[in-house]
Amino acid sequence: MLGFLTGIFIQNAEDVTKPEVRQAYGTLCGILGIGLNILLFIGKFIAGIVSHSIAITADAVNNLSDAGSSFVTLIGFRLSGSKPDPKHPFGHGRMEYLSGLFVAMMIVLMAVELLKSSVSKIFHPEQVEGGWLVIGILVVSIFVKLYMSQYNRKIGKKISSAAMQATAADSLSDSVATTVVLVSTLITKFTGIYIDGYCGVLVGIFILFAGINAARDTINPLLGQAPDPEFIEEIRDIAAKYEEIKGIHDMVVHDYGPGRVMVSFHAEVPASGNICVLHDAIDQVENELREKLGCHAVIHMDPIYTDDPETIVLKQQVLELIHKIDERIEMHDFRLVKRPAYTNVMFDVVVPYDFELSDIEIEKQIQEAVKNINQKYEAVICVDKKFS
Repeated sequence: MLGFLTGIFIQNAEDVTKPEVRQAYGTLCGILGIGLNILLFIGKFIAGIVSHSIAITADAVNNLSDAGSSFVTLIGFRLSGSKPDPKHPFGHGRMEYLSGLFVAMMIVLMAVELLKSSVSKIFHPEQVEGGWLVIGILVVSIFVKLYMSQYNRKIGKKISSAAMQATAADSLSDSVATTVVLVSTLITKFTGIYIDGYCGVLVGIFILFAGINAARDTINPLLGQAPDPEFIEEIRDIAAKYEEIKGIHDMVVHDYGPGRVMVSFHAEVPASGNICVLHDAIDQVENELREKLGCHAVIHMDPIYTDDPETIVLKQQVLELIHKIDERIEMHDFRLVKRPAYTNVMFDVVVPYDFELSDIEIEKQIQEAVKNINQKYEAVICVDKKFS
């Protein structure tokens, strides 16, 4: 059904790098989610009244909250698609993350209320009636929620939407929760054993964990999580195609919402190269990153000596010494500055965040190792952390 509606309402549906296409997907999925959840609420609410089941009634109210969540997601996509303005020059893309966080908060709140009602039902049980109409409604609900989870996950992955991934996780947990309610209803129907309150607790726990996971997935990009390694690798592959670029480092990715990513990094270029030719290569990389990955890139040129024998040999020696300390340490911006009485060996090292030695300790160890190569060498080191 979603594929049919996509073909009707979304033009250029495969070009998900365009904000208007992402917004169209979010709008379509949001409207579909509202409609299906309202239908599920009506069916389950009727089933809950007929059967006197707190678990079914709570599940119905959960679907109503899901409809509200879909409405919030829909509003989030509409606001995130707003054009940049003087106060928000990078656009409003993070509104999508905020809407996802609000959905997660609603899920957690719903779970807490359900747990309270279910515990009360355990201590004050009521007779539950499970007719075939009730069972049929629950079975249909399970399949509808599985379908909603499938299309939200598929589209969420396609357009890189944390809000839709959160909705997909919520729909999957709803299907599991409704399955628990169905099992409870069948047990009561065929054995007369009342476990309605206990099943309500299980449903509440499922929903609670879904809300917590959804909150984590939306909070991380707001806090500034590390970029996807595949995205970083794509950037490196594009830069590596240009022979003028010998390597890249110091990459920083700023996420202002899906489709609104800014990237900056340093590109190593031959110091002996023609500055105009090198600059043209940098421009081409920036343009290709914008066209293929939909990100705005700012690239700083770092000149390196590629034809000085002393520099080439010493660079390899220093790299081997560094890897003896720890294989994870990276090195870049290696250059020599020769003075009458000594030579400055200048370079940056990148160490992991969980590195045991302090910056001062690692700097001292490397300086001593370089000094042992030749007493005239003075290592000037900048210790960095990896941002990507």
